[in-house]
Amino acid sequence: MSYLNPCYYSNRLIAKLELLDVKKQLDFILINKAIYWAKKYHGNQLRKSGEPYYSHPLEVAYLFSEYVEKEELQYYTTDLIVTAILHDTIEDTVLTKEMIAKNFNASIANKVDDLTRIKVDRKISAGDTLELLYPQNKKDILYIKIFDRLHNMQTISFMPEAKRNKIVDETIEYFVSLCSILGLYEVKKELIMLSYQTKSPNKFSVFAIDWDVLLVDPFAFSSSVLTK
Repeated sequence: MSYLNPCYYSNRLIAKLELLDVKKQLDFILINKAIYWAKKYHGNQLRKSGEPYYSHPLEVAYLFSEYVEKEELQYYTTDLIVTAILHDTIEDTVLTKEMIAKNFNASIANKVDDLTRIKVDRKISAGDTLELLYPQNKKDILYIKIFDRLHNMQTISFMPEAKRNKIVDETIEYFVSLCSILGLYEVKKELIMLSYQTKSPNKFSVFAIDWDVLLVDPFAFSSSVLTK
């Protein structure tokens, strides 16, 4: 397999970035290099859906770029898009922080390391990662983490039930509240709908959700609501 060959996910991402990049501020050489590295180092890893694992970071970069170009233009940078593409490489492949620093730059390496859940001798939860990043005011990294979770929630149906329930509970406890704090109300709304659909698919109705309350109060939604 040649990881240089374009695929559906890389074509989709590059097409979106080219459409958004009206000010010609992105370094597509570096972005394409990151895509190659993600595909090469994630290699034959597969998601539960059977799709290649590298499809996930490319979709995260797509969601992140689409949002920040419209709402947080200061985060629409080559370094952050590359970080999104490489965000799981230190955690899940043989790629190291030092290799990323040498072949990209130290800033990208540090950001990918921030997103890595393996800390010293243990792997922490995504919720613990948010609790580490938020006090450091690393809003750019938190955005990538939120869109990482959004894509995982969009594809959650392929996970075993016990794992789905755990992911939904964590999403509600940490990510929904963080979206309120950061002002990502549309993302929060989608996470809530996906959570309802996952835990109560037969009872789900968008009209049963009190959006006026949930989109203002970051703590108004709890996992107990899902089982009512």
